[in-house]
Amino acid sequence: MKNVKQNLFKEMVNQVISNKILRGVAVKQLDKYLYSSLMDIGRQQLEQEKLDQYAFMSSIVDRVRNNLDKGYIKPAVMKKMAKVFVGDSYSPDRHKKLSPVKEAYKEKHGDYPPQFLVLSPGKGCNLKCTGCYASADSAIAEKLDFETSRRIVREAHDLFDSRFMVISGGEPFMYKSDGKTILDLFEEFNDMFFLVYTNGTMLNEKLADKLAELGNVTPAISVEGWEQQTDERRGKGVYKMILKAMSNLRNAGVPFGISLTATRHNAEMLLEDEFYEYFFDKLGVSYMWQFQLMPIGRGKDVVDLMVTPEQRVKLYKQWVHLMEDKHFPIADFWNSASLSSGCIAYGRWNGYFYIDWNGNIMPCVFVPYYVDNIKNLYANGKTLEDALQSKLFKNGRKWQKSYGFENPDHRENVLMPCSIRDHYENFKHNILTPDVKGEDEDAEAVLYDPKYKEMMIEYDEKLQKLTESIFQEKYLKKELKTDEA
Repeated sequence: MKNVKQNLFKEMVNQVISNKILRGVAVKQLDKYLYSSLMDIGRQQLEQEKLDQYAFMSSIVDRVRNNLDKGYIKPAVMKKMAKVFVGDSYSPDRHKKLSPVKEAYKEKHGDYPPQFLVLSPGKGCNLKCTGCYASADSAIAEKLDFETSRRIVREAHDLFDSRFMVISGGEPFMYKSDGKTILDLFEEFNDMFFLVYTNGTMLNEKLADKLAELGNVTPAISVEGWEQQTDERRGKGVYKMILKAMSNLRNAGVPFGISLTATRHNAEMLLEDEFYEYFFDKLGVSYMWQFQLMPIGRGKDVVDLMVTPEQRVKLYKQWVHLMEDKHFPIADFWNSASLSSGCIAYGRWNGYFYIDWNGNIMPCVFVPYYVDNIKNLYANGKTLEDALQSKLFKNGRKWQKSYGFENPDHRENVLMPCSIRDHYENFKHNILTPDVKGEDEDAEAVLYDPKYKEMMIEYDEKLQKLTESIFQEKYLKKELKTDEA
C-alpha cells in the first residue's frame, strides 16, 4: 500500500509538471492527496497545525503550477528538481518509518537525525547591508576550505541521509577555495537539493543557465521591500540588479524565491497585500521566507530594528491571510512554527543546525553561540554526529520536547517557538552551558549585558500576553472566558 501511494504521488507530481492539458486535474488530485495525508498523521500534531501545513504545501503546488503555465519555470528544470526533492522516500507524513540510515542513527542516539543543515562556507560579500548578522566584508573573507565544505556535505548526505541543504553566507556565489566554487558542490551532490540565500547581484544569464542545467538549486534572493527599502539597506542600485537577476532566472526556467528581513521600519509595508502580489504575480516568485531581525548587539540602533510584539502579531495574522486567501507560500521564521511543530534548531529531528565560515557549529543561524568547531572535530577523528551531542545541543532539544514538540498531551504556545528570542531567560539559565562562546564580539558581549537581558525578557512577557489567547482559541480550541465589565 505504501508503494502504491508513493507511486501515485509521484505520478501526480509528474502530471503537474509535464502535461499542461491535464495539469488542472492533476493539481486537484495532488491537493486532495496532500490534505488526506496530512490530516491522517495522528495526535502528534494539533489539527490546526495540520491545516496550516496543508495550506502551505497547497500554496506551493498552486504557485508552481502558475509559474509553469506562465513559462517562468521550464518543465525540464522542474523535472530534475522533483526527481531530487521528491525522490523515493518523500511523504507529507513525517512519522512513517524512515530510511535504514535514519533508523540506525536513532538506535544509536535515541532520536532521528536532523533533516538538513545550513552551511555558510564563506563570509565574503560584495554588499554591506545594515544589521546583517554575518557582517560580511570581502576584505576579511573568512572561509572554509573546499575539502572541509565538501566533507560536511558528504557527512550530512551519508550519516544523516539528508537530501536537502541550505547555503548561506556572505554571498555564496562569491565563494572560491582551492580553485573550486559552490557550483562544484552542487554538481557533485546531484542527488541533493540546495536552497541558496543570495543577494542576487551575481545571478547573470550565464549563472542562471548553469543553475537550470544542474536542476538541483533554487536561489532565494534577499529583498527589503520596494526599491526604497531595499536600496536603503543594501545599497543604491541593488533593487534594479535584483529585478534583472529574476528576469535571468525566469528566462532560464529556474524557480526562485525571495528572502526578507522584517524590521520595525518595514513591518507596516509588509501588512499590505500589494507587496506580495507584485513579487508573486508579476515577478514569478515561487516562495518567500520572512525573517524577523534578531538583535545581537548592544547598540540602541540594532535593538530598535526588532519588530514590536504588536507588529509581530499583525504579521502573524497577515501570514495566515496571505497563505489561506491568496495562496502565497510564505514562511515566517517566528510566526510560522505551526509548519514544523515549533523550534527547529539544535539539530532536532526534522530540524537543522548551522555551521559558519569559521567552522563554528551553532544551534541556529539566530543563536550565535557554539561549543564545537567542525575543523577541530575533524582533527580529532570525529564527525558531524559528534557535533550534535554537546550539552548545548542536548539542552536545546530537551527544552523543545518539554515545550511540547509533537507531544499530544502537552503543548505550549506555538506562536512563541524561539528558544532565544521568545524565552530569553530560560535560554540563559537552562540551555546555555559554561563552555559556550559567542560567534563574534557582539554575541559575546550581550551575554553579560543586563540591559539587553531586561529588554528581551520584557519583550517576551508582552508577546506572551498578546499571543496566548490566539494559541488557546485557535490551536487548542479552548473557549476563553472574558471578564465582564
